[in-house]
Amino acid sequence: MEQWLAHLESNRRYSAHTLLGYRQDLHHLTQIHPGVPLQAMTESHVRQAVARLHAQGHKPRSLARALAAWRGFYQWWAPMTGMDANPCAGIRAPKAPRSLPKALSVEQAQALLDHPSLPEPDSPVAWRDQAMFEVLYSSGLRLAELVSLDWRHIRRDGYESRSWLQLEEHEAIVQGKGGKTRSVPLGGKAISALEQWLAVRGQLLTGNDDPDTGAALFLGARGRRISPRVVQAQLEKLAIKAGLPVHVHPHSLRHSFASHMLQSAQDLRAVQELLGHANISTTQIYTRLDFQHLAQAYDKAHPRARKR
Repeated sequence: MEQWLAHLESNRRYSAHTLLGYRQDLHHLTQIHPGVPLQAMTESHVRQAVARLHAQGHKPRSLARALAAWRGFYQWWAPMTGMDANPCAGIRAPKAPRSLPKALSVEQAQALLDHPSLPEPDSPVAWRDQAMFEVLYSSGLRLAELVSLDWRHIRRDGYESRSWLQLEEHEAIVQGKGGKTRSVPLGGKAISALEQWLAVRGQLLTGNDDPDTGAALFLGARGRRISPRVVQAQLEKLAIKAGLPVHVHPHSLRHSFASHMLQSAQDLRAVQELLGHANISTTQIYTRLDFQHLAQAYDKAHPRARKR
């Protein structure tokens, strides 16, 4: 199992978060049937394992991930051991309800980022936060992609940037899920906030020679690359100060970016590319957020929609 996880990490570029989840799922499989050798597992054993996890309170999404881990492991391992078939091949997880992403309205996003009732940023931390949130909304980045950004492309002492700013071109190069690299635009507000932050970034920079710290675009209070948890906490504080009536998570700004782009451009493929989605069906969920816009278009265009 460890060899398979190492294969996913090195050859398939799976993230540390996904690998941790898969490791837990494989552990569940061995614990549910402790006396059954892995090569003796049958479809019945796997169904029992799914039922046991479901009885323990695991949700459909967790069960689907567990089945994906087990299925992938056996697909890789079964041929090596001479097993006749993959015992997970014919099993489907319970269907999970597909919830709508929680996006802010355009007015809420503007209130969060402009926060007219709050004073102008007056410290390096305040300028950093303004730049982080402008970039999240401007480019639709994932949280992990945001914290991985370097202030420019750097290659030294064995370190090379995977994601970095290109301010002159008004864009960022981002390495997303699966090691896929894409270019995302930076809007005027984001560029302005980044320039303000870069002017004071040195005040948070420590004196150590760690190449990752020297390259990092966003720094925490201790002078090292900022952690995802700090980004979440700072955004939550700002949303409360700005008086928003909803909980705001960094992914909320990514959802808002996608929804607002679709409202304006109606170009699903373009939004798919900007978000870095491998499958357009993932992007299509945002079209459900804009039903009112589509209904208005229907009322205007369909010959039988309006009363005569």
